[in-house]
Amino acid sequence: MARSLLYALAASLLSATPLAWSQPQGEGILRENPHYKLVTQYEGTKTCLQCHEAQAKHVFSSVHYQWKAEAPNLANAQGRKIGKLNSTNDFCTNPSISWIAILTNEQGKLLSNGCSKCHAGLGAKPSEELSRAQLENLDCLICHAPNYRREVVKKSDGTLTWAPTAMKNSELMLNVAQNVARPTNESCLRCHVGSGGGLNYKRGDLETAHARPTRDFDVHMGSGIQCIQCHKFQDHRVSGGGTLMGGMDLPNDQRPRCESCHKTQVHKNATLNRHASAVYCTTCHIPGFARKDPTDMHRDWSKAEPVQGEGRFEPHIQLKSNVQPAYAWWNGKGTIALLDQPVTRQANGKVAMYKPEGSIADPKARIYAFKYHTGRLPIQASNDMMIPVQVGVVFRTGNNMQAVKAGAKNYFGRDVPDADIGWIDTERYMGLFHEVQPKSKALGCSDCHSANSRMDWKALGYKGDPMKSGGRRIKVSASR
Repeated sequence: MARSLLYALAASLLSATPLAWSQPQGEGILRENPHYKLVTQYEGTKTCLQCHEAQAKHVFSSVHYQWKAEAPNLANAQGRKIGKLNSTNDFCTNPSISWIAILTNEQGKLLSNGCSKCHAGLGAKPSEELSRAQLENLDCLICHAPNYRREVVKKSDGTLTWAPTAMKNSELMLNVAQNVARPTNESCLRCHVGSGGGLNYKRGDLETAHARPTRDFDVHMGSGIQCIQCHKFQDHRVSGGGTLMGGMDLPNDQRPRCESCHKTQVHKNATLNRHASAVYCTTCHIPGFARKDPTDMHRDWSKAEPVQGEGRFEPHIQLKSNVQPAYAWWNGKGTIALLDQPVTRQANGKVAMYKPEGSIADPKARIYAFKYHTGRLPIQASNDMMIPVQVGVVFRTGNNMQAVKAGAKNYFGRDVPDADIGWIDTERYMGLFHEVQPKSKALGCSDCHSANSRMDWKALGYKGDPMKSGGRRIKVSASR
């Protein structure tokens, strides 16, 4: 399916929420939304602040706004706050140099509005210092108004801001502001499906189909479970994170876990229950991902290719569907590649963007299912430091070297000549936690314990297939 059709499909799915004057509150009770009487005129975030300043301060300090946090989940964080704004990644690199824009091609077609499209703010970058201007920069409606849409506009002073598309229609804008509610799945999917530059490009396990999933596609969301039931919020700080390349809102290891709902001996078969000490639930219950929308499995920023019929360029991207996961031990922590440190090449020659920690000898580790993503990213050859890419330059011109030089200038403030730009191959392990299959479609014994095993047992630390060699992980752990 052409990418333009995928975007059109997502737009139709994610904008399908009807206008409503009331919302469900409590168990099966339909009550009038109190904002219908309380909000009589919408004047931006300051309208929300009249009643919700305390909540706004919570949002201000959250990961959804700050885009960085304390990171005990990262073994090499060294006590620093880490996140999108001061690190890099193998998709669109660093968002701080591609923050907000009205980027068009030569024909005037909009190419990009910048990475702040999915930031819970109105266009100003977050500051760690609380101020009235920062509170009024919050965009409450992006999460709380199901019929809300926004666009980048130029203000009278020439700066750019995100503004509601309904702002010029006072009646429609009032309707949007009065119908605020707890975030729905569609609210979350607006950003989390489209991250990485395309539908399902980044995650691999969050697709357009999740807007209206069946139980066969995702047994949890297809049963009506809402994102916020697993990813619980405390003072606008969300639990969860998986293999995050930054800090977490609730760093005391408060990730959602299967065991939170599926307690004790969940299988009738004792052998399967015994597996749970070494194998995480999703390893068996997510046999594949990208089952509808193809996902980005390799991205090469050293190349730029025209996108047919769209008047823009993008890096070389390899998309795949129905992908089998990779498997590795993980104890909940990992290491990432940092922008302020020289890269470290592994034995395979690649630089690990995120590498899960854990091994067969680690009693806190279990075997997890991962999306294994590879890439090619720029470095400054003279110091082996990674350089973020000014992605808008690639989109508009296809000149990747110019984009790298602009990235070095705008992030580090230094000029890097062409001769000092090199390229590294990267790899990244990304945890898979959605698209859980019903038990009838989970992996069976022969999927792992046969001649055609999807497991590389020796790479996992076993002598061979543990069913044949007797190399059970529990014996390894006990012998430490």
